[in-house]
This record gives sequence, structure tokens and C-alpha cells, in this order.
Amino acid sequence: MTMLALLLLITLLHSPACLSVTVSSSKPRVEVHEHTDAVLACEFRTEKDQNPRIEWKKKGKGVTFVYFDHKFTGSYKQRATIEGATLTIHSVTQKDSGEYRCEVTASEDHVTFGEATVILNVLVPPHVPSCEVPSSVFVSADLDLLCKDKLSVPPATYRWYKDNKALTATADTPFSIDTHKGTLKFKSVSKMDSGMYRCESSNSVGAPKSCVAQQLKVIDYPLNMTILIAGAVGFLLLIFFCCICVCVCRRRGCCKKGKKTKSTKSYNPPPPPTRNLKKYKQTQSFMI
Repeated sequence: MTMLALLLLITLLHSPACLSVTVSSSKPRVEVHEHTDAVLACEFRTEKDQNPRIEWKKKGKGVTFVYFDHKFTGSYKQRATIEGATLTIHSVTQKDSGEYRCEVTASEDHVTFGEATVILNVLVPPHVPSCEVPSSVFVSADLDLLCKDKLSVPPATYRWYKDNKALTATADTPFSIDTHKGTLKFKSVSKMDSGMYRCESSNSVGAPKSCVAQQLKVIDYPLNMTILIAGAVGFLLLIFFCCICVCVCRRRGCCKKGKKTKSTKSYNPPPPPTRNLKKYKQTQSFMI
């Protein structure tokens, strides 16, 4: 047994070490502001190979090369650098957000391949939101004012102002505000709701941005429109009333049609019999 253990020890000491290439990242998640530099860290260790092949790829709908064959590709040519295996992208934009993969291939090692993943999230401050405010609306109409900033990261929250005063929705106010969708809803507007409206978007990255204030006028229906609406309502009520009357009449049996009586033919007497004058002979004479 002692001899066998000694032989095994000698074999292990003289056999080559089966070490794999090791790849890792000291910062697997990176968040930076737009138009700043993003450093994607990648550290590796090899067994023997002193000049391993290093590649960076970005994963999206497909996989695209960032660094391949000792040079940058596409839009990264003029704005990226590499030191060791650590990648730096200069002046990043929202398009640079995504999942990046650092791959190291050491052909002289027993296990030749290793990789590490880094997630890049580019933060974008608020942009001027698009605001939809109609110039006029009729009294008692329901109304939605819309506001949207599609570019900010993280997504913006919204606040509405009327005549430069912030609006706060409560149970008593005639409107409601969705701070995440940017909508200001009125169930029934009144003339008191006329004014200058604007929306402001904000997030944790930069200063809030506001759209230009727009005038909203709440107006009465014109007289001819009022008459037209009243006439239409009256006509509909009349039709409705007639339908009710017909239904009631049918239920009571008042609207059943009478049975048709059989028509009687008028009597025509037969014509008098005609005499045959040729066969008539005078048998007696008549004297007056």
C-alpha cells in the first residue's frame, strides 16, 4: 500500500497541471450618465499562454463584435480603448446600454476558453416632454391632457401646472393625475378650468424639464348647436315613446288585425226565356 501511494504521488507531481484560463469582472454591473465614459472591467489569468486572444461582444437581438482581431469594429472604432482586457467606451449614449461579454482564448492552455459578462446601463436625464393640450373644449366635456418623455432613463415621473401653479389631485378636485403615465384627466370641465397648462418631467439623473405652457379655453355650446342637440334628443324620446305604446298595445291585444269576412257575390236574376217566333202560329183571331 505504501509503495502504491508513493507511485500515485510521483505521477501527480510529474503530470502537467490542468488549469483553465480564468476570466472575471470586478464590476459586473456598470451605471454611468450619458456622454460620460464607461469602464467595463475584465481580468483574466492563463496557465501558459502569454498572448491569449481577447474579444468583446455585445448581446442584443443578435451578437455583434465590439473588439475582434486586435481592433474595434463599427461605431466603436473612434470612441473605445482597451487595456489588458478592460474595455473603455467614451461618451456613451443610451444605444450603448446592454449586455457585454469579455472572451479570452488561450490556445496553449489545457482548457482554452473563459468569459465574463458585464451589464452596462446608461442613465439619461429628463428631456423636454411632448405635451398635448387642446386649444378649446366645450363645457361639461371629459378631457385628457397628455405628457410623455420617451428618452429619460430611468423613466420620468410627471407633474402638471396650471398658470404656473402645481396641480395636486385629491378626492375633492374635478381632475386626476397619473404621475407615471403623464395624464391629467377631467371628467367634466367647467369654465373655471380654463388657463395655461404645462407638464414637467423629472428623474434622479438630471434637472426637470418642462414643455411650453399652452392655453386651454372652456367654451359654451353655440345656440344652433344647443337647438340641434335638443331637437335630436326630443326626436329620440318621441321614437322611444312610440315604441313603448306599440308594445303595450300588442300586449293588450289592441293591435290584432280583424279576420277578413268572406265576400258575397251579388245576385243577378236569370234572363227571361226567349220565344221562337218562327214556330208561333195564330190559332185564334182577336177582335176588339
